[in-house]
Amino acid sequence: MSDYLQFRTTASGRHEGKKHIIIVGAGIIGVCTAYFLVKHPKFDPKKHHISLVESKRVAGGASGKAGGLLALWAFPSQLVPLSFGLHQELANLYDGENEWDYRRLTTVSVEGDISSVPDEAVESGDAPKTQSIDGEEKDPKKSSPRRLPPDLTWMSEELVSGCHSLGGKDTTAQVHPYKFTNFLLRKAVEESDGALELILGKVNKVLYSMETGGVTGIKYEPTSVKAAQSNESQGSIRLNGDQVVLSVGPWTSKILPDCPISGLRAHSITIAPYKDQKVSPYAIFTEYKTADGSYVSPEIYARKDEVYVCGEGDSAVDVPETTDDVEVVKSKCDDIFKQAGKMSPMLRNGHILKRQACYLPVLDVPSSSGPLIGETNVENLFLCSGHSCWGINNAPGSGKIMSELLLDGRATSAKIASLDPSLYFDASVLVSDSEDSDDEDF
Repeated sequence: MSDYLQFRTTASGRHEGKKHIIIVGAGIIGVCTAYFLVKHPKFDPKKHHISLVESKRVAGGASGKAGGLLALWAFPSQLVPLSFGLHQELANLYDGENEWDYRRLTTVSVEGDISSVPDEAVESGDAPKTQSIDGEEKDPKKSSPRRLPPDLTWMSEELVSGCHSLGGKDTTAQVHPYKFTNFLLRKAVEESDGALELILGKVNKVLYSMETGGVTGIKYEPTSVKAAQSNESQGSIRLNGDQVVLSVGPWTSKILPDCPISGLRAHSITIAPYKDQKVSPYAIFTEYKTADGSYVSPEIYARKDEVYVCGEGDSAVDVPETTDDVEVVKSKCDDIFKQAGKMSPMLRNGHILKRQACYLPVLDVPSSSGPLIGETNVENLFLCSGHSCWGINNAPGSGKIMSELLLDGRATSAKIASLDPSLYFDASVLVSDSEDSDDEDF
């Protein structure tokens, strides 16, 4: 399998005369949809063609910057068992342990107090430390009574007031989401026999037929470096399709303005532990008291060769035009490092590998936590978005269900009636308001 993915600026024309499915967004949801379409028993490269349109890069948003926790107790319950099982099946099939760092792990919630640890004890984390900042780590065996699991030795036990299990290796696991998404897309391209085409462009409109009210395709602006450097602007390019799937997460409302999906920004960092020491496989949800009496709750996920830590979300900045425009606030990342460093000597003495930020797609509907999966009330316009913090967990299940909806006409792997997009917003209002209706269908 090739390590490289080839994107085009314009369609090759191989979709002509075939059922053409356009997927907008090459994050983990769009990629899983493409993969399960290719693997569907009814998929025939001679009869079907898939165009996956992405504005910047594969897994450029939350799909590449999330923690990658998988849990059977996630939500929604209609989707989680299917998706959790598919993660294991894919790992077994493609050596996920080595290809995208799949592994089972233990998940705990930890409460404690870091108010006694001074800020000066934790530096910025920009460079590796040559020695411990505050001396040797304390021996966890000297703590009595024990507050942490015996193998969770890299957290400061003397600061912990309580620890509770959220799941063992039977119910929780993890992936490296960027590696997973890119691997699965390469595999889908390889097995599509030329029927999966990747196009680099920013979709700005969905096209409709004013006669039938159904979708007829999309318009997009090329975003490749070559297109940007060209003296002659190509303008918007029309791509006709039989079915259109929007899997653009927090960018959904930029294409469908009435869709109640917004973006919640989350900052995160990855840390190389002190002297590259191994850390036991734990996902840790924290709540620690600070010096001013407030509480901080960074989530800490140990990976094979690094530790991922994310902070609380904020809505201070609206979702930008593309993933490249997401603002990363250095001070927020440094605060996350200080918080985690006060909780763990191994992290405190480590150094930051990445500072990053992304937007989680949040469904702004009081009666549902999302996601929205299925056909809208516009014929052949499908939506698969609004997965909140469980997009990585629920991506394989979402992709499989979408493949069934697109090729079978109904979902058979899970009962998703309550996730129907038409229950939460009316996409048909965009048909009458569209400036780019399909004149040929009048």
